[in-house]
Amino acid sequence: MVVDDDLLLASLLQMVLEDEGYEARSAGDGIEGYTRYLLFRPEVVITDLHMPGADGVEMMRNIRKQDPWVKVIYMSGDLLSFFSVLNEEKRRYPVLILPKPFSREDLLNRLAELRNGGKLRCLPNTPESRRMAE
Repeated sequence: MVVDDDLLLASLLQMVLEDEGYEARSAGDGIEGYTRYLLFRPEVVITDLHMPGADGVEMMRNIRKQDPWVKVIYMSGDLLSFFSVLNEEKRRYPVLILPKPFSREDLLNRLAELRNGGKLRCLPNTPESRRMAE
């Protein structure tokens, strides 16, 4: 499931996932994302951090009341605002970080990493994401 208040990006990511054979849904904010999660029960949630209503972390807190081990990829162009929260998330749950902007390949690599139980880390393509990985 893809959750982003940029509806064009959410739709585009949903199409990318479907092209790769995934069953995907999208939502425009954390409140809608939580509702869609309850109906769809995806294995992975790909969510923006900054959204109106409920941000990605708030949405995931609600989702984890239903399924504490659902996998999540947090994406954002401003990871520093969530630095401490994301570090806590990474310690407790199956979490990856995907700094915006990212490529199709970056996204698919992160999904493969979650699926294969790889090391949970940030993408080292920006100074910001390298700090998050430490």
